[in-house]
This record gives sequence, C-alpha cells and structure tokens, in this order.
Amino acid sequence: MLIHPWDAGSHEDSLAFVRDHQFGTLIAAGRGRDVPVVVPTQFLLADDSTVLLHLARPNPVWKAIEENPRVVLSVTGPWTYIRGEWRAEPGTDPTLGVPTTYYSAVQLICTAEIVTDDEGKLDVLRRQLADLEPTLGDPSRMPRQLSGIRGLRLAVDEVRGKFKYDGNKSEEHRERVQRAVTKAKSVLS
Repeated sequence: MLIHPWDAGSHEDSLAFVRDHQFGTLIAAGRGRDVPVVVPTQFLLADDSTVLLHLARPNPVWKAIEENPRVVLSVTGPWTYIRGEWRAEPGTDPTLGVPTTYYSAVQLICTAEIVTDDEGKLDVLRRQLADLEPTLGDPSRMPRQLSGIRGLRLAVDEVRGKFKYDGNKSEEHRERVQRAVTKAKSVLS
C-alpha cells in the first residue's frame, strides 16, 4: 500500500487502530499460486507483537501458510468518499475539484505459526473468548468442535499504518471538507 509521509500512522496509533478493529483479512501468498488465499477473520491482538486467531481445518489458507509462513493481516476501518467539489479550493471551479476517499488501514506483516495441538488451540480460544465473550463456557468442554479447528499465532514483523485524511492539506481545508461531509450525512439521515 502506498503511504505518503503525511498519511503515515505511528507504530502506536496503528496498533491502537488494530486493537479497536479486530476483524480483518488474512492474506497468504503460498508459493507458485496464481492468486493468494484471502480469508476474512476475527482475531485478537494479544500484545504488540502477537496476533491470535483460529479457523476451520478445511480452510484453504493452511496449505498456503505451510508453503510460505509470511502473511499479511489487513485491517481497514471507516471510509468515506470525498466529493471533488468539497475539496476544490475556494474561488475555483468546484467541478474541477479532485475527489478522493478518506480511510484508515493497517497492514501487519507477519510470520505465521500453525497451532495444531489441543492445548495450544485451547490457549488461542481462551484468549480470544476472554476478550470477546468472557462469560462463555470453557472451550475444553467442546472436544468435537476443538478437533474441527486449527489455531494461528502470528508474529508481527512489520506494521504499516495509513490514515488518509488530507494530512498534506491545511487545517482550514480539512475543516471545510469535514463540514461538507457532516452536512451531507445530516441530509441523508
């Protein structure tokens, strides 16, 4: 992903965004494939350098990870289309304004470790559930379901954060665009 200096998120801000948006797309290239395997998934950012998740055993991503453990976890958040007229400089022809999209996106470049032993899978599940639904019963009491999944531990090697909100423009420009977005949303409500 292209990240201009004015759009770049700090390491800390990027990880905070991932913590707040724990659903993303796991991408495994494998080796010699025409296209990578792409899997939408819930996950847990367990700490600043570890992601935990689990998927069904028949998922095609396992073969790709076995071929090449380097993966990308892509997390995107709210986005909004910014009309050209909103970005046109005051006093210029609004039909010549350049439209864009504002959005947040973080890519975690990771090395994947497949977890197949029951204790390892239970650890992944317990940690995910402690975050999402702490009152749910212990997954060890569901051995049939446990056999149907594999766990995944991702070691985060690199964090790429992009927060594209016209950071290269003046504060006055960004405020003008924000007012136009707010007005448009209130009309739609």
